[in-house]
Amino acid sequence: MNESLLLILLALVGFIAGVINTIAGGGSLLTLPMLIFMGLPPSVANGTNRIGIFIQSITSVAGFKSKGIQPTLFSVYLGVSALAGSLIGARIAIDIKGETFNRILATVMLIVVLFIIFKPKVNVADFVERIQGKYRLIGILAFFVIGIYGGFIQAGVGIFILLALTSINRMGLVKSNAVKAVVVFIYTIGALAIFAFDNQINYLYGFVLAFGNASGGWIASRWSVKKGDGIVKVFLLIMVIAMAIKLWMDS
Repeated sequence: MNESLLLILLALVGFIAGVINTIAGGGSLLTLPMLIFMGLPPSVANGTNRIGIFIQSITSVAGFKSKGIQPTLFSVYLGVSALAGSLIGARIAIDIKGETFNRILATVMLIVVLFIIFKPKVNVADFVERIQGKYRLIGILAFFVIGIYGGFIQAGVGIFILLALTSINRMGLVKSNAVKAVVVFIYTIGALAIFAFDNQINYLYGFVLAFGNASGGWIASRWSVKKGDGIVKVFLLIMVIAMAIKLWMDS
């Protein structure tokens, strides 16, 4: 396959990942293997992937704002905490060997798939938000840990963000997705800076991927608000299928 076709395919995969990232999380489980398939070392693929994530998060936040869901101070608190963690995670990712990273990625894919399949159902319709006092502090601490993971591998981080927001802070899925977009935007700044400083980014692939990510993220953010929480569950199922197929191909 020639370079032009590869770039078109990368943009298409980026679009699909942008939709999945905005609605449920886990799009990097498609884009990371794609970048490695295109010949990038795992560390460079990991860094390159962050350009798309960063730009997509900007368009996702803008999409939610256009539908009346504004960023909150609480989401900024969580984002700054995740930013601190992401600096640690990105540094670890750069220092780890490529073969080890690939094994970790495969393991993460399996864990995330199993988690989604077996996690208990949550009735978000009855939720009363808990974003003050001890629940704010617990959330901030949880997002520091999530930031370490996000800085390290990114793949599936949206699932853990949604889990934290729904279980700790009792947010509905649509609002949780809006907060997730803000958090990812903030912490990706730190991770991207670490990878860029170490020259672990292919900028051509990164911006092609970003074009697809941003397009998918913008459409999905508007679609999510319009359709409500039910559509999020549909995309969760699609994400699980995508992960399972990739895991099967690597086994």
